[in-house]
Amino acid sequence: MKIAEGLDILELGSKERRMNATLIWDDKNVILIDTGLPGQIENIREEVEKAGVSFDKINKIIITHHDLDHIGSLSSIVKNSKSEIEVLAHSGERPYIEGDKIGIKITPERLSSMPDSMKETIKQLKTKVNRVVKDEENIPYCGGIEVIYTPGHTPGHICLYLRKYKALVTGDAMNVVNNELIGPNPEYTFDMKQAIESLKKLTKYDIETVICYHGGVFTKSSNERIAKLINS
Repeated sequence: MKIAEGLDILELGSKERRMNATLIWDDKNVILIDTGLPGQIENIREEVEKAGVSFDKINKIIITHHDLDHIGSLSSIVKNSKSEIEVLAHSGERPYIEGDKIGIKITPERLSSMPDSMKETIKQLKTKVNRVVKDEENIPYCGGIEVIYTPGHTPGHICLYLRKYKALVTGDAMNVVNNELIGPNPEYTFDMKQAIESLKKLTKYDIETVICYHGGVFTKSSNERIAKLINS
């Protein structure tokens, strides 16, 4: 789904369980933000090509956090791309992405109940993080991408402000439900208090478009809505 020239939403999965990865590009870089579930590489390839971009031109992937539905196809994309891909993430997410630690929400009970095939899939997801990003860092591509450290959903969760587009990529810091912007889902958030506190950092940005991984795009007085979420 096209948002603007050089900015597209990749609709992954079924309509009932839609995930919205973000693709942003310029003359030199094609950047994918988050990578869906394991096994979704062909879905991603199709969506990238639909946006008018060659899948093999992806040269950077930014991961907002390490949950399975955000890093699921990361290793497959890196291994199967004809281009060398640089993977970027916050230091708080790095050990989970690289496989040094098990996902923070995968409890021993949950792990023991998984079939062996799923355990093996999780082992194969580990991918090297080539570049660690930090809070307020400006990634100087595609009109400027500012990193906003927003822990709570996971320890190293980040949002990304696309300066050229006045757009915020939220990861799972916020969601859209029934066309309304809401806060993080308590059921899946590691530290809800911290996650709400992190939303305060978003108020200094001029946001016109909010891109939520779950729920899609929100454009109705975004700054005012975010302020209301914090105050409520």
